[in-house]
Amino acid sequence: MNHSLPVSLHGVDTHAHIFHQNLPMVPGRRYSPHYDALVEDYLGCLDRHGLAYGVLIQPSFLGTDNQYLLEALSRYPKRLRAVAVVDTEISEVQLDELAEAGVVGIRLNLIGKASAEYTGPAWTGLFERLAGRGWHVEIQSAIDDIALIVPDILACGIDVVIDHFGLPTGGIEIENPNHKAFLTLLADERVWLKLSAPYRSQSNLAQARRVLAQVRESSGGIARFLWGSDWPNTQFEDQTDYDRQVAFFEALLPEAGERAQVLLDNPAKLFGFDVSR
Repeated sequence: MNHSLPVSLHGVDTHAHIFHQNLPMVPGRRYSPHYDALVEDYLGCLDRHGLAYGVLIQPSFLGTDNQYLLEALSRYPKRLRAVAVVDTEISEVQLDELAEAGVVGIRLNLIGKASAEYTGPAWTGLFERLAGRGWHVEIQSAIDDIALIVPDILACGIDVVIDHFGLPTGGIEIENPNHKAFLTLLADERVWLKLSAPYRSQSNLAQARRVLAQVRESSGGIARFLWGSDWPNTQFEDQTDYDRQVAFFEALLPEAGERAQVLLDNPAKLFGFDVSR
């Protein structure tokens, strides 16, 4: 299959992972893949669904070794961007190398971690450096913890992208102060939300529609919503796949104009893709 950029394709998948099962992995990880998720397989998914671009997210089990990610970017620079995992000591030269390769942000995976691990002058200094580059910080966190860390990051002048609907397992409860604080954050024009991986919060379509209605109201519309396949759906491979995630998104946003905004217009602003229609 030809993985150069077909002019007829539009749209951006803002969340996918690639890896090889024999790569060095971090100790204490929550998950170890027993298969390979190759970039060519991912691009095949994009092609099949008429999507031009993809954003690769560094998997947490690979830690701060972004080399596999960078190799994929070097092979398909027109179609891919990436979000890396780094530590606070990363040098400006190293950040320059990531930026040159197509990295546009960093990810913090707070699952199983305390948000306090990402506060303090070292992290603040990094966030401020990244803000100067126009990067963003992506957060994966349970909904109850999001408001504990995001305001401090926003104070550094950088955009924040929240993964997977905010992981609202059991739904968003307005009377829950943590959930209310999460919804309040969405009103900030620097906060983006990925409509991705509903299965990670055990959400079916009806539940996801209720959550979407709540976050849409809090965000003042859908201008900062993004879509991601979460391919290859790690830990849920037996429950879903790329095709089913596309179908879920189409059912969640049945109006074609709104889908186009989330697939085209919104990610173009955040990631700098050319998605002219």
